[in-house]
Amino acid sequence: MTDIKFEKAPDGTPIAFRTDGRDDLGRCGFVWLGGYKSDMEGSKAEALAALARETRRPCLRFDYSGHGASGGLFVDGTISKWLEQSVHMVLTHGRGPRILVGSSMGGWLTLLLYRHLQRASPQAAPFIKGLVLLAPAADMTSELMWDAFPDAVREELNQKGVWMRPSAYGEPYAITKRLIEDGRKHLMLHDSLDVSCPVRILQGDEDPDVPATHAVKVFGALSGPDVTLTLIKGGDHRLSTPGNLALLRETVLRLAERSEGVSV
Repeated sequence: MTDIKFEKAPDGTPIAFRTDGRDDLGRCGFVWLGGYKSDMEGSKAEALAALARETRRPCLRFDYSGHGASGGLFVDGTISKWLEQSVHMVLTHGRGPRILVGSSMGGWLTLLLYRHLQRASPQAAPFIKGLVLLAPAADMTSELMWDAFPDAVREELNQKGVWMRPSAYGEPYAITKRLIEDGRKHLMLHDSLDVSCPVRILQGDEDPDVPATHAVKVFGALSGPDVTLTLIKGGDHRLSTPGNLALLRETVLRLAERSEGVSV
């Protein structure tokens, strides 16, 4: 495993990152964008990094501010801030042909990052050779949070500015009114996003956090020549069983090899 390095985000926050594999062979590499309250040391990120090392490809993974080893407070985080950090990290440490791999909130950020590159960095956008989205939580602050919250939770957010949401994965975590309001600037499911590179959506049919019906919405919002949705029987939100990780590795590697002209 490579050592953790740090890069200053545009606002000065130290962002922790790792670079795995090799970046001197010109091969298509990977970029990992993690989920809400997760970090770059999770099983899916580790599986992607291991794939990079085994196939001698570059891999970038990093922690958003307030996550993992990065600086900043989690409660200060917003979609705008984490998107800005993601764009900065990709343009600074993830140049060259890449497959973007985003999990849960990272799936939303992956789509926003791709759209940003299309609009603001057209010279960089063609280097994105594929998107792999695992249980993509696009528009989550609206569709999966605010719109789904009972009135009592909305009232607490309006009065206190924060609500501690119970989690099946550990300690309760804070959801802030700032996060909800900022997320409205980035809603995309009601607009069509034209994606010229291949997109692969992997979704568990027993995901309690991002339902399969939500993945279908994401699928419907993407306009492109090669967009597929794979529904995984018995899959939960983590998608971290050995079989799930094998599917992730196979999916990512096939897109990378395809971008290089390898017949798969």
